[in-house]
Order: sequence, then C-alpha cells, then structure tokens
Amino acid sequence: MKTIMILGASILQIPAIEKALDMGLRVVVVDMNPDAIGMKLKGVIPEVISTIDIHAIVESAKKHDIDGIMTLASDMPMRAVAAVAKEMCLKGITDDTALKATNKVEMRKALKKHCVPIPEFYKVTNEKEYMDAIKRLNCPIIVKPSDNSGSRGIFKLEDYGDPELLKEAFLHSKKYSRNGDIVVEEYMEGPEVSVETLSLNGVCHVIQITDKITTGSPHFVEMGHTQPTRLDPHIAEKIELLAKEANKAIGIVDGPSHTEIIVNNGEPKIVEIGARLGGDCITTHLVPLSTGVDMVECCIRIALGEKPNIVVKYSKGSAIRYFNQSAGIVKKITGLEIAKKIPGIKQINIIHGVGEKVTDIDSSTARMGFVISQGDDADNAEKICQEAIDSIEISIL
Repeated sequence: MKTIMILGASILQIPAIEKALDMGLRVVVVDMNPDAIGMKLKGVIPEVISTIDIHAIVESAKKHDIDGIMTLASDMPMRAVAAVAKEMCLKGITDDTALKATNKVEMRKALKKHCVPIPEFYKVTNEKEYMDAIKRLNCPIIVKPSDNSGSRGIFKLEDYGDPELLKEAFLHSKKYSRNGDIVVEEYMEGPEVSVETLSLNGVCHVIQITDKITTGSPHFVEMGHTQPTRLDPHIAEKIELLAKEANKAIGIVDGPSHTEIIVNNGEPKIVEIGARLGGDCITTHLVPLSTGVDMVECCIRIALGEKPNIVVKYSKGSAIRYFNQSAGIVKKITGLEIAKKIPGIKQINIIHGVGEKVTDIDSSTARMGFVISQGDDADNAEKICQEAIDSIEISIL
C-alpha cells in the first residue's frame, strides 16, 4: 500500500484527503490544528505540525516512508512539498519553483526574464520606497502583499490625491505580507480568467479555462466562476499558450498549476501563477463537472509517480456563485430546499450560518456560502446557478 502525505487539513483539503482514502492509500495528514476537519476523518494518520515547518515535515515524511506529497489549493505549504520531494527523491516541484510560485516578486522576475507578458511592477519594503514606486506608475494601480493569497491585502488606488488613502493602501497590504515585501503594479482592466493545467514530464496540458467574477475595487474578491470560458476562441488560444509559457518560466515539470490572467486591451497578461490546484471549488468541482477530468486524483497519481488520466471526457458547463452579504449577524436563511430541487444544482454550501457574525466581503475567507451548478454549456450553468441564488433569501442585521 502506497502512502501519500497531504499538507493541510482545512475544508479546502478535504477533497484530496477523501479521494486518497477512496483510492485505498495510506493517508498522512499534516496540520498545526489537531481539531481541523481533515485530521478527524476516519482512516487518516494525523500529524500535528505546521504546514510551513519544513524540517518537521521532512522528518515526518521520512518516518512514514511516504511515496508522495501534495497540498491541494494552498500556497503556504508549497516550499515544504518541494523540500520533501527533494529529500526523498519524489515527484514534485523544486525549491526554486516553489519560491517563484509563492513569492510574487520572484514570480514576476522569472516571467519577465522569459518574456512572458506581465504588468509593470515594483517591489517595495517601506513607505519611502512605496511612495517612490507609485510616482513611476499612472493611476489606477494595484498594491498587494508579495506572499499571500485569497485576495488578502489587495488594494486598488484610483488616484494619488488623498494622502490618507495612499497610506491606508500601504498599511493594508503590509499587514498581510509575511516577509514585509509589497508589490506595486499597474492596474490591468479587462476580462479575468484562470487556467487549470497539469504538467507531465515537462509537457503542460490545459484542462480548462475559467471565467471569473470579482467584487471589483478595492479588494477584488472572487464571487463566481464559470466554465468553459466564453471569450473569443482566438483569445482563448492566446491564453492557453500564455499559461504554458508561464509554467515553463517558473519551472513546473510535473504537477498542477492555476494561472490567473487578465485580457488587457485584447492581450492576455499574467496576474500570477500557483504550482497547485485552483481553489474556490474550481478544480475540485467545476472541472469534473465541465470536462469529466478528476484533477484531484490526477494530482495524487502524479505525486505518487503514476500516470494520471487527463483525457477530457465531455464538454459541459459548470458554475459557482457566492452569496452577496453585508456586515452583521445572520438572522435567517430561507429557500434552501427550493434551490436544491432546481435541476442542475449540484451543491449548496453555507459556511457561515444563522447566528454567526459575518463581515463585508474583503477577502475570500469572509464569504458566507456558495451554489454550484452543471449545465449543457456555460450560459446554461450560469443561469441555473443564478436561479438558485435568487431563490435563497438571507437576512443579515
């Protein structure tokens, strides 16, 4: 029996943990929280270790003599994944790729070196450097931490006229930066997509392209995804080629990637690339619903040194939409049973329910719930999803 180590035991990692168990594998789950949901699943071997404690994770991997290591949709454990793969000669990304996939400054340097289109950017570490950098760019601009994800710390500045707002943007991003570095870059306007890929022996295979909806300025939290993309086929082809170039630039040889791209004035540019599966149910739910490809199982098999089945089995539509919300206490949720009965609805998930306090949507972790649908095509899937959202009434006071 082969052993897979999965870093992270939050709800985001559950699809990987459950899939590994279903595959009959011995599953070691690592998380610093002993009460995390994935640590309590029947059959797992829990290891209470921080997913960024590289030394302890390497020692645990050796102790369990693992055959593969992975994390599903989280950037933080990627360097530990790389370290274990190197130490134990397993399939996985290198230390260099892990750095480029988790540090936006190093990522942009690598992309620029390989002539992959990116926005103009500057790395800053203090307020003086920040003020110098913004003078070199025309508004609007984006300010973001160099090493965080989930829309945390992102701030859009429309103009330079308000000194207090300039400082707020700097402090907001600085608060979410683990290493203290911030990225200041030109704002790109246009349709945003993500590209879900799997690389095998250095060949990058595009499985699906996902259209995105965000809250917009100032934090750009993702509020919906639809597959497949409805962009012009000529643009979609450019997007596929760009994603492949980005994978090559940061050195992904075997494994997944999730590449975010904005089509700016008709030309795709990279927002960022992660050497992992996409979150927000994109690769765990939407891709299987639209293509029939089980990307989670594929990633497990790649980590184990096995050949995955990446053949697209059909072409359908899938969508996810998150509930709109405002700050307050959730008092009532009605219409769930009606929404569940709508043909094509595959899942409705309430993360923050009645009696819980919710905030305005300033990051992906603030969102209170979502609906997932499948349809004949992207338009149909979106229509079904929106019908379900409209059927559910949420009272927040």
